[in-house]
Amino acid sequence: MALRGKSLLASVVVLTLGGCNIIPGSHFEGVESSQSAEQLNSELEKVNIQMIDSQLIATQKQLQSAAKITVNSKGLDTSNYEYRLGVGDVLTIGVWDHPELTIPAAVQRTAEFDGFRVQADGTISYAYAPNIKAEGRTVTEVRADLVKRLSRVIEDPQVDVKVVGFRSQKSYVTGEVNKPGVYAITETPLTLIDALNQAGGLTENADWRTVTFTRGDKTEVIRLDDFYAKGDISQNRLLKHGDVIHVNRDDAQNVFVLGDVKKSGTVKVKRYGLSLAQALSDSGGLNENTANASGVFVLRKRDLAKDGVLADVYQLNAKNISALVLADQFALEPSDIVYVTTAPVARWNRVISLLLPSVSVVERVDDLTTN
Repeated sequence: MALRGKSLLASVVVLTLGGCNIIPGSHFEGVESSQSAEQLNSELEKVNIQMIDSQLIATQKQLQSAAKITVNSKGLDTSNYEYRLGVGDVLTIGVWDHPELTIPAAVQRTAEFDGFRVQADGTISYAYAPNIKAEGRTVTEVRADLVKRLSRVIEDPQVDVKVVGFRSQKSYVTGEVNKPGVYAITETPLTLIDALNQAGGLTENADWRTVTFTRGDKTEVIRLDDFYAKGDISQNRLLKHGDVIHVNRDDAQNVFVLGDVKKSGTVKVKRYGLSLAQALSDSGGLNENTANASGVFVLRKRDLAKDGVLADVYQLNAKNISALVLADQFALEPSDIVYVTTAPVARWNRVISLLLPSVSVVERVDDLTTN
């Protein structure tokens, strides 16, 4: 089967080169046909050609199963998470049974407006308790300090401290999300997935496979698809101040459909994959009158230096009814090239149609000469 497929692929290219000599202007500049044929034979030795059949589909499914990662289903441990105050945070402070020490919220003012802001020196000041260190401390620690200070003037003070303005710590979500922006780190743990959800989720043009996560001078690639599709919670991160999440575009997620189809062009690999049947359908299908149904090829680039192989080429014989089922099960990968060859008769008819006008001109010249 591999030999037959290679022979057909070689024939397609040789016929193309042959046609280049017949059709004016359709040639590769600086390359002779014999030279191209020799180069073609050399290149074909570096190509793996396989028929798309049930055995290939079964082999691919086995490889996909073997490649499945061992997922970490244990979530992030946030049991010890504590929010630590920073410059710019705003607190409200209340002392039970001592309304003179509690600032009432005005009707048209917010608790944040009337609250106690952590100053540039990292402190807050309260009645009978000036210059309390707040930056880098938890609300519980600040409350304990207030109780200690107020105990000098109030017996057993009951103090309530809350953060009403989280202003000191921020994370950033950029790129292909519906609401890119700045998202505050608060007393509720914020994870990478939480931030993406708060940003309205990914846009239609987002690369759903990966996002980049930057903390300080270190950037790592988070496999978002492993989290959503495979439940690998190890891909999640607990965000800290200054973290940046960037979602890229999916420009590299295209398959190219060329040859004798009704609408050649690019087809996007969707989040849940793209089959060969879907790619052909999105391209309008094969041209029924001219396409060679036995010559549907998928070209997949390989690393020649690493693998010693230029490309993997998969051939589908679409003349067979069962081929439609196989095409639906054959998964395409980004940057694959789907090429549908033209039937030999159709190729010949196209050449003849180009030659006929020239023949007609010659006949008219002969008639004029004879007369």
